[in-house]
Amino acid sequence: MPLRPLPVVAVSLLSLLAAFSTPVAQAQPKRDRGAPAESRRDAAGVEALQQRMDAAEKRYRDAMLAEDEEAAATATAAALAEMKDVVDACGKQRGCSVETMLATYERLLQATPRFDDLLADEGGADPIDESDLDDASVPASANAAALLGEDGQRFVKMVQFNPAVQAGIRRWLTDMRPSLMDSYENYRYMQHLMSPAFRRHGLPEALLFGIMAKESNGKVHAGSRVGAVGPLQFMPATGRRFGLGNDGTGFDTRYDPAASADAAAQYLQERMAQLNNSIELSLAGYNGGEGRALRVFRDTGGRSFWDIDVYNQFPAETKDYVPMVIAAAWLFLHPKEYGIRWPKVSARPTTVTLAQPTSLYELTICLGNWGSRDGYLRALRNLNPRWQPGETLPAGTVLNATTRIGWLYRFNCTRGKRLELAQQLMASDVRSALVRVGDPMPANGPAASDAPAPAAPARAPAKPKPRTYKVQRGDTLSSIARKQQCEIADLAKANRLKKPKYAIKPGQTLTLQGCD
Repeated sequence: MPLRPLPVVAVSLLSLLAAFSTPVAQAQPKRDRGAPAESRRDAAGVEALQQRMDAAEKRYRDAMLAEDEEAAATATAAALAEMKDVVDACGKQRGCSVETMLATYERLLQATPRFDDLLADEGGADPIDESDLDDASVPASANAAALLGEDGQRFVKMVQFNPAVQAGIRRWLTDMRPSLMDSYENYRYMQHLMSPAFRRHGLPEALLFGIMAKESNGKVHAGSRVGAVGPLQFMPATGRRFGLGNDGTGFDTRYDPAASADAAAQYLQERMAQLNNSIELSLAGYNGGEGRALRVFRDTGGRSFWDIDVYNQFPAETKDYVPMVIAAAWLFLHPKEYGIRWPKVSARPTTVTLAQPTSLYELTICLGNWGSRDGYLRALRNLNPRWQPGETLPAGTVLNATTRIGWLYRFNCTRGKRLELAQQLMASDVRSALVRVGDPMPANGPAASDAPAPAAPARAPAKPKPRTYKVQRGDTLSSIARKQQCEIADLAKANRLKKPKYAIKPGQTLTLQGCD
């Protein structure tokens, strides 16, 4: 397994600690330590270094408040490099305390998010580095380099010599390559949730990836016309057998990545115990029904799925499904042989506590897509399957995310122009763009015999009394503006609300100035 690069912050810290480990006394020439002039020069040198450290710390903290996340990442890296230079110089300056300088660095590490996900190249590991998923109880046979079979290499031999699987590989690498890339990217965000279940049950991670890629492309909210849903597409009855379904809150745990992966691992383990550890027949049962797979297995004396008398007893969908799953699993294990470079995904998990009410749609807009080709809506939905994307989530809601998403949230979604833009876009409604000029007129124009109605005496129109709205729990100004069909700026001005937060609270009465 290739070595992963050390995170940038960790490398910098190691460099600083290395500087600290250099004996200060050895780096200094022997002088008359009591000379007043020397002492003053030493004190001035220490003061200058402290000023440099303070300035670097300020640049680092200022970068954390910048609007441009890419520029911020560059600025923080430069500030860290300056701190290292200061510590190096401190080790050579008589009277300078390296411990004091390092204290500034350690304080920043505690006060700011991790930058290793943002700056390090995470795309080089091949296959996925499983060291992030340590689990002492995982059988050795379950890692991504080994698959089931007496000699542990049955899967390798099967792919090398089976034209049906090779045809599946061809399809994944041609017309279906975009789906394969999407599946990998989606899986990386959920790997820490899904992979441990398969590994605990002695099943290969590659098999999990293959099933997920074929079933849903890693889209947690995928559903089929027959009622199967979730990343691994469980039918309601089968899901209930393995603990999936309504959890009492109205949420169907078939959509939960961890719960569905655990259920799938149990299901496959049960099938393989019945079907003489046949990967192919177990997959056939997963797709085409366990009853059919068991009946065919018994009627044919346990022959291989590829035996023509066995193969022809399965429907066309299953004949396609089995080799395609195996082909995706094979590519997961051997991407370089086929010229695959997986998307770089910064997937280290963390949580984000919402500072103000928002929705996943609003977050997707303000987060942007720095570090991701398609942005973060799919990742947010997959990691938080309970929430609908347009649902307003109250402040204090804890969302599952990644360190990069958390970093972007802090930069772009708690204040500033990007947040204001996202709120404005979420409050927009096509009906507010429609206008009517003049009175409605029949399609054929006015009839010739129609005489103009006598004009009513003119009088000043009565000034309408502004309507009001009582703020409910979970409301935001943008959601109120959207529901009441008014501009968020007009609503904020009428109620003297200050940007960018437009703070409101439940029970507050708002004047609906300029609303429909």
